[in-house]
This record gives sequence, C-alpha cells and structure tokens, in this order.
Amino acid sequence: MQKAKKAKESLVIMSELVLPNDTNMLHNLMGGRLLHWMDIAAGISAQRHCNNIAVTASVDNVSFRNPVKLGDVVTIQAKVTRSFHTSMEVRITVYAENIPSGSKIKSNEAFYTFVALNDNGQKTEVPELIPETEEELALYNTAMQRRELRLVLAGKMRPDEASSIKSIFS
Repeated sequence: MQKAKKAKESLVIMSELVLPNDTNMLHNLMGGRLLHWMDIAAGISAQRHCNNIAVTASVDNVSFRNPVKLGDVVTIQAKVTRSFHTSMEVRITVYAENIPSGSKIKSNEAFYTFVALNDNGQKTEVPELIPETEEELALYNTAMQRRELRLVLAGKMRPDEASSIKSIFS
C-alpha cells in the first residue's frame, strides 16, 4: 500500500484561452470542448494522487450555469476529494474570466471518478487521501454518498446495499 497523500498534492490548475475553433455559432464555448479540458485536468489530478495511469470511470452531472464566451480565459481546478480501493473521486471547478472587463464567473462544477491502473492495465490500489481544510473534509465526508449513488445509477449496486444513501430509496 502506498503512503497516504494530502488532498492539496493532487491540485491541478489549468487555463485555456477560448479561441474561435472552440466555439459554437453563438460564439460560446462548446460543451464538448469544455468536458475534454475538464477530463484532462481531472486525469492529471488523479495520476498525481496515485502515481499511476488513471482512466475515467464516470462523470457526474455537469451543468452549464453560465456561457463561456469567445476570448474568455477558462481556469479549471481539479483536486482529489477521496480515494477508495482502486478509484478516486476528483472535483472539478471551472471559472470563466473576461480579462478586459475584469469579470470572473463560476461556470461549471462536476465530480469525475478515475480508476488507477498498473503497468499491465490492471486495477491497482491507490493511496489514502488526507483532507486538511474544512472544505476538503466536507467533500471527503460526503464522497461515499456520491459514490454509492453513482454505483446505484450505473446498476453496479442495489439500492438496499447503499448504506449511506439507503433512506432515499425507502
């Protein structure tokens, strides 16, 4: 088993400039392009935590709160919120900044799940996560509920087996 790691060790901050090729006909960032960037940032975060290749296992609901415009700078923050046996939950937060006007808005937020793989492409154990801040601890403490909900919705767990969210099914 690998040595436990602090959540802040997995932090990734990635910025991208929204160019014409990234936009739709309304000059807004295409959702697929943003999801691609989010997946890259989350993947780097997961790999930093587990020191292995990490592949995307699931993406939670992604809501597009505010459009991101042509010329905006997108900043994506990703950090592991909890690790399980071979998987990790990564929280991604997206901000859009219009530099000339000085405005900055939160555009998106999502949770991705990654699975660590060894050199043979087999699942491998990941280090435990050590939350330090109040926010990290809150995300850590609610991660099991999000995990069980993902597994139930994917048909990988029966609702009656989901101990931390069982009450919402009864």
